[in-house]
Amino acid sequence: MLLRDHPLMSRYGVPNSPPVWTWVNGSVNKFPRGEVGILRWVGLSGLEPPDRCYLYIEHEGSTYLGCLLFDDHLFCRYVAKLLDSYCNRPIAEIGSFDLSDTL
Repeated sequence: MLLRDHPLMSRYGVPNSPPVWTWVNGSVNKFPRGEVGILRWVGLSGLEPPDRCYLYIEHEGSTYLGCLLFDDHLFCRYVAKLLDSYCNRPIAEIGSFDLSDTL
C-alpha cells in the first residue's frame, strides 16, 4: 500500500494527500497542484494530540506550505516522523513509499 493511498491518510473519510499548496514566498505563485516540489520541512500542529502535519516545499523557485489533516493521531505522528526523515526528496517519490506493514 502506497503512502498516498493508505486508508489512514484521511480526515472524515476525505483523502488528505496531496495537500493544497499555499504560496509562502518566491518570485511568483505558480499555484502548484499534486505531488510536486522538494520537501524541505515537516512539523506537527501544536495541539495535543496532533491532528495535522505541515509540509514546507520548494517548487520552481518558490516555497509553499501544505497541511495533511488526520483522524488518527498516532498515524499523524508516524507520518510526520517518516516524512521528516525524507526531507530534501521529491514529494512524488515520498508518496510512493510502501506502507503495507502499517495495515
